[in-house]
Amino acid sequence: MNNQVKFRRHADEARARLSRALVSFAFNVEEDELCAATRRNARVAFGRQIAMYLAHVAFELSLSRVAFAFGRDRTTVSHACHLIEDRRDDPEFDQKLDDMEQLLRDAPEPAGPEQ
Repeated sequence: MNNQVKFRRHADEARARLSRALVSFAFNVEEDELCAATRRNARVAFGRQIAMYLAHVAFELSLSRVAFAFGRDRTTVSHACHLIEDRRDDPEFDQKLDDMEQLLRDAPEPAGPEQ
């Protein structure tokens, strides 16, 4: 694997961590739970879906790149994005996601891995 691919994966994983941290804070869900390999309860699964959605939308990552960064399948990320998009009909939820997207877009770019 060349250095460019390694850096892209490192950056994607950093963006996924940032998305999870923001969702953890905003929705009061333990970040460790969002990283869990299993679905967990509905609240945690919903938080993970939001984090995946935000990584896709705010950072303009492909579904495949989000899936890799979250350790999930591309179809799982696609499903999550559709679910969250459907929930955006609620004005309060939509505003919260708009604010979170803007926070993530304003975040600095991830630093390269130490050589």
